[in-house]
Amino acid sequence: MKKLLLRPAAKPLVFAASLLPFAWLFYAAASDQLGVNPAEALIRSLGDWTLRFLCIVLAVTPLRVLTATPSLARFRRMLGLFVFFYATLHLLSYAWFDMGLDWGDIARDIAKRPFILVGSTALLLLSLLAATSFNRAIRWLGAPRWRALHRLVYAVAGLAILHFFWMRAGKNDFSEVAVYGGVLALLLGWRVAHHWRQKRRAGRAAAGPAAGARQA
Repeated sequence: MKKLLLRPAAKPLVFAASLLPFAWLFYAAASDQLGVNPAEALIRSLGDWTLRFLCIVLAVTPLRVLTATPSLARFRRMLGLFVFFYATLHLLSYAWFDMGLDWGDIARDIAKRPFILVGSTALLLLSLLAATSFNRAIRWLGAPRWRALHRLVYAVAGLAILHFFWMRAGKNDFSEVAVYGGVLALLLGWRVAHHWRQKRRAGRAAAGPAAGARQA
């Protein structure tokens, strides 16, 4: 598996697989297979795929560390951009099918309905992460500031779950919210714990030479 992940064809295959949900939804919409309310089905499905790709992206680092497979990291940027891709389509579908691309009505609706405001804020943060996901941005910002900026993914995850929770609150249906919330909480908790473990190791490594120097 580790050798397969390093092959040149691996990235195109992951890219093609990530486009499959979009291709299916496009086909289902064109062939009238989205049920009695196709607009709502399309908007909800794109939102679901945004959350799924967010879970996949956040799972990359735990899987990379736990399976000792550093080559998984080469797919993280692409998968992160697919989170942004599906989130953008989710918002555009709402703007087009629900609001008829009337930007005045859209602005009023965002201000009136908190769950849309929260979702729009999450997309704004995702836009910032997508715009700074490239090597040139890393060089321009510097690695420490870039890493600090991309910790906004934690805020994106929290806002995404809150958006989903408020959207389902009207129907009193929280089963899927609990599943996504549990998965994201587990993944984010692992990342936080791993970050602090790394800081402690770095602190101990720095304290070792310092103690040796004092003894000398």
